[in-house]
Amino acid sequence: MITTLPKPDGPTHDLARLSRRAVLPALALSTYAAAAHDADAAPIITPDEGLVTGMVSYPSQEFTLPAFHARPAGRGRFPVVIVVSEVFGLHAYIADVCRRLAREGYYAVAPSFFARAGDPSALTDWDAIRAIVNTATNAQVMGDIEATLAFLARQRSADSTRVGITGFCWGGAVTWMASARFPAIKAGVAWYGRLRTRPDQAGEPREWPLDVAARLNGPVLGLYASTDSGIPQADVDAMNAALDARRAAGSTDPSTIMVFADTQHGFHADYRTQYAPRAAQEGWARMLSWFGRHGVG
Repeated sequence: MITTLPKPDGPTHDLARLSRRAVLPALALSTYAAAAHDADAAPIITPDEGLVTGMVSYPSQEFTLPAFHARPAGRGRFPVVIVVSEVFGLHAYIADVCRRLAREGYYAVAPSFFARAGDPSALTDWDAIRAIVNTATNAQVMGDIEATLAFLARQRSADSTRVGITGFCWGGAVTWMASARFPAIKAGVAWYGRLRTRPDQAGEPREWPLDVAARLNGPVLGLYASTDSGIPQADVDAMNAALDARRAAGSTDPSTIMVFADTQHGFHADYRTQYAPRAAQEGWARMLSWFGRHGVG
């Protein structure tokens, strides 16, 4: 077992000095989210040859925030993509997304937003998963993204003038919110993230993507499913209408949502039954094109 992992730039980071909660994500990266993993799935496993990968940590709001990072080996200043997980947190699928982005020439970093409360990837009880996820308030998550941007600005291998963000499910909503919050984020790609609160939604009073559509700093591409039990088409239509209204008022922001036919929520997640290879591949290609066209490439 690896006990010491390289920081992106600088000395090694000894896991023995981290808190137990900070170490948990490192231990989960070889496994997939227990509550959603299909035993018959054949997840994509991207090799790390030619890459620098591993766990890092940095200060965020009086906490040592763990994160997984992957970038091309060798010298260079690489465009950055912040990767935001689903409700299952930092597990093997999210680490592989980072490696895939690194193979495309990006410096990818995935913060462990739930690390303060526990590791949802190991759980099968949905109530227990929700209890952990609900501790990550919008204020905390935005603070962690701010800390991640500061961390990246200190890395010689990261070009902090070319920053994008992408996220899945829970992370899709975070992608919209962060794009409205941080001018440093040049573009975002949100995979099936909730757009407004549900009537039965408990938790903090907060804004949702529909509330901030007029305040996006960088363009966001939404990649959504035609058959999503948690995100009705009416919400997608409302978000596209809000983005259209912004353009009608004079904005040149091209933000939009595209919907993939015959797909379910989670269609990019290759470890789940909902995985739809064609839609996942097309969505990935559109994401890379979006980043390339909007200053993150």
